[in-house]
Amino acid sequence: MDNKDNKYDVVIIGGGPAGLTAGIYTSRDRLSSLLIERGLPGGNMNYAESIDNYPGFPQGVGGAELAGLMQKQAEKYGLVVIPADVSFIETEDKQKIIKTSSGDFSAKALIIAGGSDRVKLGAPGEKEFTGKGVSYCATCDGPFFTGKIAAVIGGGNTAIYEALHLARFASKVYVIHRRDNLRATAVVQEKAFAESKIEFVLDSVVKAIEGDNVVRKVKIQNVKSGDFSALDVSGVFISVGLKPNTSYLQNILELDKQGHIITNGQMETQAAGVFAAGDIRSGSIRQVVSAAGDGAVAAVSAKNFIDG
Repeated sequence: MDNKDNKYDVVIIGGGPAGLTAGIYTSRDRLSSLLIERGLPGGNMNYAESIDNYPGFPQGVGGAELAGLMQKQAEKYGLVVIPADVSFIETEDKQKIIKTSSGDFSAKALIIAGGSDRVKLGAPGEKEFTGKGVSYCATCDGPFFTGKIAAVIGGGNTAIYEALHLARFASKVYVIHRRDNLRATAVVQEKAFAESKIEFVLDSVVKAIEGDNVVRKVKIQNVKSGDFSALDVSGVFISVGLKPNTSYLQNILELDKQGHIITNGQMETQAAGVFAAGDIRSGSIRQVVSAAGDGAVAAVSAKNFIDG
C-alpha cells in the first residue's frame, strides 16, 4: 500500500474496538488504511482485567489480550498503525485532511472512533495528588497498593471492576457512590458483594482528597444526612464516567449535548465521507461488542462511499 505522500483510502482515528474492527474490514477490502491512536491500541479495553460479555470467550478475556488480538488481525491484512495526537480535521473537500502531531494525512474517507476519556471528579486535592495516590486505572496501578487501603469512587461497571481488581492487592477497598444503589449490572454487583475486602459507602460524595506527599485520607459527605466524615486511605481510584474525545471537532461535526458525534444508522455524520463509530457516537451503549459492530458498519459505509 503506497503511503509515500501520506495519502490513504481510509484514515481511522482511534484504536479501540471500533477503530480496530474498522481497520480489519477496510484492510480486508484492500483499501489502504491508516489507524491513528494517541495511546495504546485497544483504548479503554486495556483497563479491563477481564471482559466477560464478549462473544466467543466463555471464560472471559483480558482487555489487553483482546486488544492485541484485534490489532494483530488488522495488521495481518495491511492496516498501518501509528501513535499520534489528532488536532484538527478538514472535511470540506473530497480529500479529508487530518492534522496530527506526526504530520498531516489525507484520505478519501475518514472514520472517527476516538472513544472516551475518564471524567475528572473535580474535588480539591484530585489534581495535586494525581500520581501520588490518585489514579484512574486500577489495572495499571493496583500493585502499588499491596497491603494498603484504597477507595474507588463510582458505582458503574467500570468502578466495580476497578474495586474487584484492587481487592487482589489492597487490604481493604472502599467503594464510594453518591446513590443508594449501584449502577453496575447484577452479575458484576454479585461479584463485588461476595468480596470480603470491599466495603460500600453509599449515599456519599467525596468533598476533598487530603495528604502530605501522598494521599492519606478522603473527606466525604452523606448526601441524605449531610454528615461529614473521613476515611484513611492510601489510594483513590476515580471512575465516575466517561466523556467523548471530541474537543477538536467543535464547529466541524454535529455533536449532541454531551459532545458525542451524531450519526445515522450507517455511521454517517453530516459531512460526506466522514463516519463515526463506538463510544464517541451519540446513542452508543458503550460496550466492546457494540463498538466492534459500529466499526464494521462504518467500514462498509466508507467502502461504499469510496466506490461511489
